Amino acid sequence: MRHLRLPVTLTRVGMSAEQLLRAFWPLWTVLLLVLAALMMGWHEFLSLEAFWAVAVGSALAICAAVFWGLRRFKIPTRAEAIARVDAAMPGRPIAAIADTQAIGSNDPASTAVWQAHLARMAERTKTAHAVEPDLTLTDRDPFGLRFLALLFFVVALLFGSLLRVTTVGDVVAGADGALVAGPVWEGWIEPPAYTGKPAIYLNDVPAGALAVPTGSAVTLRLYGEVGALTLAETVSGRTGEIAAASDPQQEFDITQSGTLTVLGANGIAWDITAIPDSPPEVELTGPIEADAMGEFSQPFMAFDDYGVEHGSATITLDLGQVAREYGLVVDPDPVAPLVIDLPMPFSGSRSDFDALLIDDLSEHLLANMPVTMRLQVVDAAGQVTDTAPEPMILPGRRFFRPFAKAVIEQRRDLMWSKANLVRVNQVLRAMAHRPEDLGIEETSYLRLRTIIRQLDRMAEFGMNDDGQAEIVQALWDLAVQLEDGRLSDARKRLERAQERLAEAIRNGATDAEIAELMQELREATDDYMRLLAEEMEPGDGTDQADNSENMTELSADEIQALMDRIEELMQEGRMAEAAELMEQLNQMLENMRITQGEGGNGPQTPGQQSMQDLADTLREQEELSDDAFRELQEQFNPSPQGQQGQQPQQGQQGEQGQDGTDPGDQQGGQGQEQGEAGSGREPGEDGQGGQGSQPDSRSLADRQQALRDELQRQRDGLPNLNGEAGEIARQSLEQAEGAMDGAEEALRNGDLAEAIDRQAEAMNALRNGMREMGQALAENRDDAPGQGGEQGAASAQPIPGARDPLGREVGNTGQSGSDQNLLGEMDVKRRAEELLDEIRRRSGDRSRPEIERDYLRRLLDQF
Repeated sequence: MRHLRLPVTLTRVGMSAEQLLRAFWPLWTVLLLVLAALMMGWHEFLSLEAFWAVAVGSALAICAAVFWGLRRFKIPTRAEAIARVDAAMPGRPIAAIADTQAIGSNDPASTAVWQAHLARMAERTKTAHAVEPDLTLTDRDPFGLRFLALLFFVVALLFGSLLRVTTVGDVVAGADGALVAGPVWEGWIEPPAYTGKPAIYLNDVPAGALAVPTGSAVTLRLYGEVGALTLAETVSGRTGEIAAASDPQQEFDITQSGTLTVLGANGIAWDITAIPDSPPEVELTGPIEADAMGEFSQPFMAFDDYGVEHGSATITLDLGQVAREYGLVVDPDPVAPLVIDLPMPFSGSRSDFDALLIDDLSEHLLANMPVTMRLQVVDAAGQVTDTAPEPMILPGRRFFRPFAKAVIEQRRDLMWSKANLVRVNQVLRAMAHRPEDLGIEETSYLRLRTIIRQLDRMAEFGMNDDGQAEIVQALWDLAVQLEDGRLSDARKRLERAQERLAEAIRNGATDAEIAELMQELREATDDYMRLLAEEMEPGDGTDQADNSENMTELSADEIQALMDRIEELMQEGRMAEAAELMEQLNQMLENMRITQGEGGNGPQTPGQQSMQDLADTLREQEELSDDAFRELQEQFNPSPQGQQGQQPQQGQQGEQGQDGTDPGDQQGGQGQEQGEAGSGREPGEDGQGGQGSQPDSRSLADRQQALRDELQRQRDGLPNLNGEAGEIARQSLEQAEGAMDGAEEALRNGDLAEAIDRQAEAMNALRNGMREMGQALAENRDDAPGQGGEQGAASAQPIPGARDPLGREVGNTGQSGSDQNLLGEMDVKRRAEELLDEIRRRSGDRSRPEIERDYLRRLLDQF
């Protein structure tokens, strides 16, 4: 049956492969392991004895595997192949055809049945096919050694090289005393990783001087007969057990300058100079400065030959310089030094950089106390450098309203020592004895009474750390509310009423809605002007001219007339004219705020007006950059509808709720207080509106174009400033305009990331231009003397017998001073001149916050 030849032949070949695999799998397992080791070059790291031991062991293993396989290998016969093919078919038709009829051969009927059976079997043999061999070895290799060998071989193919197998001959030739082909020695010097320097291949370096960083690792390999080459070195400084100079492989670190020599044929020598790693250096580059809200900035400079890793500032109480009076008479509780991490550059080199340590420690005990600051930096080698302790007064928020100042003083005494508990309780009770004379709101008084009751309980049962922290936080919140809570809340309610009315003008409100909104605006304006007038009355810590009340009354009349006219125009449907009058109303309220001291004395010269305009442009550019960044975040992490707008509202409500603000006044105005009125944008246009919508790239581009046009107008109107500072200011503003143009183009192309980069360049250029312009104005100040000193002198009125809530006498020019002699035997006039010069310098520094410069100008007005 010729049709069975191919299936039987293929089956026989498969059976042969099956026998080979089962008999010789240990052989190819050993071969793969040996080959993987050679390809990885492991033999190069072995000593000669170990190499020969491994080689002999590998040879024996190979021979044993060959012998084991030969004993078990058997070539399958053709009959075995036919039997396997026959067994794969039902009824074994091949064996049936070979059978003979045992009985009934003489019976024609039986013979016919037998012939039919043979024919059926013969037909079935035509379906025969080759049988696949069984190549599984699980029963013979239960531990999977063959897979382990295969894994090693694959790794060697990826990370090794077949060429390294040829180095076996080099090792064998070296054992025979014959030199290998190529160099008889090989070496490397690897500098420490933190230096960033590349490794040095010594075979390419000629003999002579060689400078490397201290701590570099030397690796040297000696080929050939052991002892033919030796190593001599004086750079490691090693003591104790040292490897033989003739060892084929030498490894050590360079710790000092010296010589490195390979002795023998083709030897070489180097004069090694070990370059030590210099310790890092850090120093303060200027005095510590702070804004009016207590955030301080300490400039410093750090440098290292390879880069500073990290640093910290340690602030420690200078107990010897503390004025031990009032609540500070008792010994303080242990005050742990305050440790702040120094800011490090996110990008660029850390080998030499200037930075600012910025923080707000107003709520810490050490705020406004004499302290010492010590900076510490560490480099990658672990070397530490400390600066000498720098004595200073740690800046913190200053409180000027007498009652708030007294509360803060009691808070400081309680933080100073728990032993002051009874004294603080008594002082607070004395302050709250006659609430009608305090001039504070009922909510603040109730908060004070709650604190007193808590102190009573603690005085009876004792004060622990948690109770002390709770009272300290409550006193801080109370002082902040007393200092600026009422006026700021009234200002927010006024802005909210203005925004709602402006929205009604744009959307066309009904007469009833207009009447309701106008009534809300009148009430908010009356409250704001009343509180502003109270803030400016003599005795509140701010010295103002006696005609401030007249100016307030005049402004109030004008405001009331404007509001009546706005309501009339809206009822007549003349919304455009009403919108113009609304803008005039906003401007009048802003001017009144500036005139009466909430926002400063206002720009009086062209230079000051230009600085104010540039500050507004910078603020709007920052808001625009924030909006672009929020939209970029939204593209990569879309948020549900309204979620973005609601989260800031919740955080703002929680923050204002601590100051006693009516929650009803917060909900409607959340998200609209961030500069809509100042920039002329529609509510919700910048993503801050109540609906939480995000601005698209087209609206951002239009706002960027408007800012660029405004900056160009401001550049054209700059005053003539002489000197280098004025020229730098003009160049910086020109750079800012170019960056804005690039940001606008990126926004129109939808490239928000590029737009944010260009906006950052514009803001940096604006800040630099304002700083240089402020310096130029200060240099030209003598050409345009002001009148602020005379006006301030005329407005300063003594307040005889004025005392703070603790019963101490205050200065003759207001409640923020003192008549005590604080200078001792120093030259009072000289010290006064120094202080005035410093105040003038800081008040002219336009990089400082407006609220701080406002306070400094009021100080100048008093003197």
